[in-house]
Amino acid sequence: MAMRDHLRAKAKRAGRLARRLARLRRDSRGSSIVEFAIVAAPFIALLIAIIETSLVFFAQQSLETTAEYAARSLMTGQAQQASQTAQQFHNDACKSLPPYMNCNNLMVDVTTVSNFSDAFLDAPSLYDENGNRKPDNWSFQPGGAGSIVVMRLMYIWPVPMGPLGFNLATLPDGQRLLMATSVLKTEPYK
Repeated sequence: MAMRDHLRAKAKRAGRLARRLARLRRDSRGSSIVEFAIVAAPFIALLIAIIETSLVFFAQQSLETTAEYAARSLMTGQAQQASQTAQQFHNDACKSLPPYMNCNNLMVDVTTVSNFSDAFLDAPSLYDENGNRKPDNWSFQPGGAGSIVVMRLMYIWPVPMGPLGFNLATLPDGQRLLMATSVLKTEPYK
């Protein structure tokens, strides 16, 4: 008899559990929060990736604007006539950088070539095969009147690691090399 009562009680509990599970299956009150939890993580990751990409493009455009101002001083002969040194030209270029860009991360390379097809436009190798940073040995040859000048402004922009492995870094330590190049022929200044 005790065994039968025990089995009835167990069956009664199982029946109540089955009814609760059936009611829970039909209940849709919490479905919105579950759906949001499924969609929220990828959506937030996508937003962060869009913001990171936008910041890199914004910094690149700022460097392009700086290169435009710096190239103008070479093209019109202002830098050459003022007998600017590499450091003075670097400082003048830094004045055109926006406040959120650090002048210490800017590198300037100015060379003179004999014709436009000799212009070297590739990104420089900043690190050796062991991953050590090479010393900055940039040239400053602004040429004279009628010279063909290649000016490269390079900037090391820190980029954080994005969500889900999204990474815009092109250099070690989470950095990206931004580069703006101008190839120009100087005016016949006197």
